[in-house]
Amino acid sequence: MPVFKAPFNGYSVKFSPFYESRLAVATAQNFGILGNGRIHVLELAPGAPGVTESVAFDTADAVYDVCWSESHDSVLIAAIGDGSVKIYDTALPPPSNPIRSFQEHAREVHSVDYNPTRRDSFLTASWDDTVKLWAMDRPASIRTFKEHAYCVYQAVWNPKHGDVFASASGDCTLRIWDVREPGSTMIIPAHDFEILSCDWNKYDDCILATSSVDKTIKVWDVRSYRAPLAVLNGHGYAVRKVKFSPHRRNLMASCSYDMTVCLWDYMVEDALVGRYDHHTEFAVGIDMSVLVEGLMASTGWDELVYIWQQGMDPRAS
Repeated sequence: MPVFKAPFNGYSVKFSPFYESRLAVATAQNFGILGNGRIHVLELAPGAPGVTESVAFDTADAVYDVCWSESHDSVLIAAIGDGSVKIYDTALPPPSNPIRSFQEHAREVHSVDYNPTRRDSFLTASWDDTVKLWAMDRPASIRTFKEHAYCVYQAVWNPKHGDVFASASGDCTLRIWDVREPGSTMIIPAHDFEILSCDWNKYDDCILATSSVDKTIKVWDVRSYRAPLAVLNGHGYAVRKVKFSPHRRNLMASCSYDMTVCLWDYMVEDALVGRYDHHTEFAVGIDMSVLVEGLMASTGWDELVYIWQQGMDPRAS
């Protein structure tokens, strides 16, 4: 399956919601500690195992995350290490980009997520302990959510409710928010250690998962959250990212500092259903295609991006 070698360390990978052959990759020089960043837009060759770069955008600081617009097929948004949020139009040449740049966060922007139902707004989560809500046509953020006591590593929209999102923080809490309310509507003390990631189930808008430095993934039902529905053990180090399948209710993927990508069925006792050990450094980015069932991608600090079909060896040509 296709493998792409980037010049910098991989941080995030996202499939396009419009084109089944297109994906974007966020990268950072020197493991994201110091130096530049680059966004790669990749195209899978039809009927062949190859992958090509269609365009790349250089940044003056690390790129920690990237997401595609749900309303414009050529637009993507990047979370930058200098606290900025930048919008790119892949249909325009690199000198014409970014088409917009926002500088409001006081520290690194660690995640960005586009609203999949309202399709006019997006969220950014930052190490300045805040989440910000933005609209594509506004010159500044609409609102800042300040409740977390430590870095917010990820904020993710609910897949069915355009006003609801979840945030995962180093303060060990998962918070549920409704943008129409003055504060968070739910606080879940989900782990005893930093929570690095969260994601909603695409088929049940009350179910979501968290992943943590404690090496576990937990699945929660917001209707009854005193105890998790499931606790998934199998990673040897902190679980950097968790992602529910867009095609199967019970399936999710995760990646970890143990350099592996895992597949889980959280509804069965032996939840670990697949393990991929193709990365040779921390695996920190994972995504599953909305348009092609079973198509996965991962990236890590080994500067490699793997795209493969679930059940196959990512290293196989």
